[in-house]
Amino acid sequence: MEKFNRTLRGYDPDEVNSFLDKVIKRVEQMVSEIDKKDAELKKLREELEKTNRLKEKLEQYERMEDTLNRAIIMAQKTSDQLKIAAHRESEAVLDDAKKNANRIVNEALMRAEKIENEAMTLKRNVNIFKRRLKSIIESQLEVIDEIDKVEL
Repeated sequence: MEKFNRTLRGYDPDEVNSFLDKVIKRVEQMVSEIDKKDAELKKLREELEKTNRLKEKLEQYERMEDTLNRAIIMAQKTSDQLKIAAHRESEAVLDDAKKNANRIVNEALMRAEKIENEAMTLKRNVNIFKRRLKSIIESQLEVIDEIDKVEL
């Protein structure tokens, strides 16, 4: 707590001005820190938007997989009606389609796991940020309470 020397007309203006300069600097630092935290929050929001876009792409791939699976079923029905030579050729196409479907499924599962991990990391980071920001705000409120207690 700051104490000021008394002069003929009240407190010493140089000491009061010096104290006010310190308070101004500290408030400017706090505003700067808040601006930095806002920038970090903006980055986190951008990452969340990116995660949402990735989820949409995953859903698109799942729709493509469904379409591919339906196409495979149709190819199987058609292949039963072809001659032996056509039957062999359709089996080769079917095998390739299954390999592609498995690859697509595996890629979709890996992407989904990656997105889930990113979402969990983002959630943890947001919680950490909230705790830190809350701590900073509480400490600043304590400083303000101490300032209010000082008799001027």
